[in-house]
Amino acid sequence: MIVREQPDVFKLLFSWRGTILPKVLPPLGVVMLISTIVGGVSHMGYFHFPELPLVGFTLIGVVLSIFLGFKNTACYDRWWEARKLWGMLIANARHFDRNCRILTQARRERVIQHVIVFANVLRDRLRHQTENPTELTETTGLSPQALAQLYQQVNAPQYTLSLIQWELMQALKEGEISDIIYAQMNEHVAEMSLVQTGCDRIATTPLPFAYSVLLNRTVYFFCFMLPFSLGATLGLATPLLVGILAYTFLGLDALSSEIEEPFGTQSNDLPLDAMVRTIEIELLGTLGKPTPPPIQAQDNNLL
Repeated sequence: MIVREQPDVFKLLFSWRGTILPKVLPPLGVVMLISTIVGGVSHMGYFHFPELPLVGFTLIGVVLSIFLGFKNTACYDRWWEARKLWGMLIANARHFDRNCRILTQARRERVIQHVIVFANVLRDRLRHQTENPTELTETTGLSPQALAQLYQQVNAPQYTLSLIQWELMQALKEGEISDIIYAQMNEHVAEMSLVQTGCDRIATTPLPFAYSVLLNRTVYFFCFMLPFSLGATLGLATPLLVGILAYTFLGLDALSSEIEEPFGTQSNDLPLDAMVRTIEIELLGTLGKPTPPPIQAQDNNLL
């Protein structure tokens, strides 16, 4: 995720990192090259390309703008819902820490340990990765045997939640907490399970493939045919106007595809590493244990 101070108009105009321009630059360059050839040939009078009706392109552009706007709204809703779910996870970790102070110190440490593990394995599940086991062992204090058993699970986050619930049930059974306290603390376990369910839903249910393909093909067809509609009229100014229009349509299409999957490691994806580290620092700090350093943005990019 790109993090930086609000730039002024001049810096914003020439920003490169975190923008969609690097992705659309190759097709945009091809469109502008075609526009230069069409406009230059028409202006010099070497050849007059058949002038395509501008009204048709206007209608297609309006319809395409509506559907691109709808796609971007749908993709941003996915991105924002994912951010709210992870915000809920951070809040639940804090609530859990406050409520579990009624437990014995040893059991409280185990429960907090499992909450930290849950955040780590949930991030790894969403990013389809396996984090450094050594680092996870150092942060949480898990034994190598427990870590090996964790990675053998099909659904490691839910397995971790079951360990938390088992600890709470043992506390209830041994009289450490009442049934009312148990029910209150178990609500946090259920909410963390809902967070995982929501994240899994976003990660495993992208926008319909046929819808994305249709829009993508229409955008490229529109941009590559646009020079032949405007070349005879604009002449040498064709590359400028066509480039601006093509950048808008190609950029909107590429941007929606990028934020459609918010759990990745691209520039505009959610900084899951930083949010997991926030949970680790806050919970380990309440236990009086050494805390890892906050994750710093590298080249204005926070993972």
